[in-house]
Amino acid sequence: MKKQFLKRTITLLVCMGMLVGCGAKETSNTQDKAEAQDSNLPSGSVSLRVWGAEEDADLVNQIIEGFIAEYGSQADFEITFEPHSESGVKDEVLGDVLNAPDVFTFADDQLMAFVASGVLKKVENDSEISGRNLESSVNAASVNDTLYAYPLTADNGYFLFYNKAVIPDDATATMDGLLAAAAAGNKKVFLDMASGWYMYTFFGNTDMEIGLNDDGISTYCNWNAKYTNIKGVDVADAMLKITANPAFVGHADFDFATGVTNGTYAAGVSGIWDENTVKEAWGDNYGAVKLPTYTVAGQQVQMASYAGYKLVGVNSYSPNAAWAAKFADWMTNEANQTLRFQMRGQGPSNLNASASGDIAQSKAIAALQQQAPYSSLQRVGGTYWDPASVFGNAMIQGNPTGKNLQVLLNEMVTGITGEESTGDAPAADDAEGEPAEE
Repeated sequence: MKKQFLKRTITLLVCMGMLVGCGAKETSNTQDKAEAQDSNLPSGSVSLRVWGAEEDADLVNQIIEGFIAEYGSQADFEITFEPHSESGVKDEVLGDVLNAPDVFTFADDQLMAFVASGVLKKVENDSEISGRNLESSVNAASVNDTLYAYPLTADNGYFLFYNKAVIPDDATATMDGLLAAAAAGNKKVFLDMASGWYMYTFFGNTDMEIGLNDDGISTYCNWNAKYTNIKGVDVADAMLKITANPAFVGHADFDFATGVTNGTYAAGVSGIWDENTVKEAWGDNYGAVKLPTYTVAGQQVQMASYAGYKLVGVNSYSPNAAWAAKFADWMTNEANQTLRFQMRGQGPSNLNASASGDIAQSKAIAALQQQAPYSSLQRVGGTYWDPASVFGNAMIQGNPTGKNLQVLLNEMVTGITGEESTGDAPAADDAEGEPAEE
């Protein structure tokens, strides 16, 4: 088109006419296709139940009103919102799938259970949904490259907030620099090391591993490894050195937001949910960036993070599954993800929504995107949390019992996996699958 624009006016007019005609034809074809798809949806009375977080009630009811206004001529809708915990929705839905809601929001770590049970089936318009959302959110909604849910948010991760009046921008690159700058300003740096969600930051970008086994329930973990490049004891030793620094707070009687408000913290690891508090407290000095590196085994290692996503599921047992899918599609489109940010401050997974307006100006969302290459989906079983917390608390307290670090790591890994572990290398198998001779 740009080359044609340089030609004579008469040629331009002809081309413009052709383009308008083609554009109109494309629009018409798109509308015809959409109308053809909608015509396959049943008419008559359609009843849908929608589950979501209690805090989302006003938002979801507004989304419901918009959906009825858009499609009300095609069916007689009765759509009701019912508040339910997103973290525990799996147990409620799987406990009685026939009486479960038609549409529900949930945290991405519950996806595999929903797929294994048959509650979630492949999303029919998967190419369209995948194309309009961040790749990481699509991965979170997929199993074996098949899309089973609709991405809704992409903001449940963590990064570094810092006060530029105390912490220079270049000091945020390393934990060592961050702690030195905070100490110079008589302030603190916060990271909740007692939580397994945040403690992952120390192990995640080493060559040690953690994840779900094929059963989707039990967890494998080798954080006590003696045979990896960076060993488990290396990480534990690095954690102890950080917690020994007077400028570090690994666990507190008050949370990060409280410490920001009362002036205790000049930096800390948290998420978008604290952005408004940070902006109010630090004003123009508010900064947000990816996590720093930390010193372990004589080298700088980028701190990792878990990334979480909210998804929308359609109950395959729904008597109105086609309309339920249509509503899930509507609930997660660009306009309604933008509305969700405006009303609830939740970061969108939709590509267009995340790149426009106030969302594009959010320092927290920009920091999440910086941290994304160093983030992983949270895929651990329920046995992970308590042993990780016990180990994290021991590190915060400076290992008060004086127990050997390898023993502490072995205890954590044994608790996580349910199998006795010493951190030794697993037995190698030869090409025929027999144990290798020593």
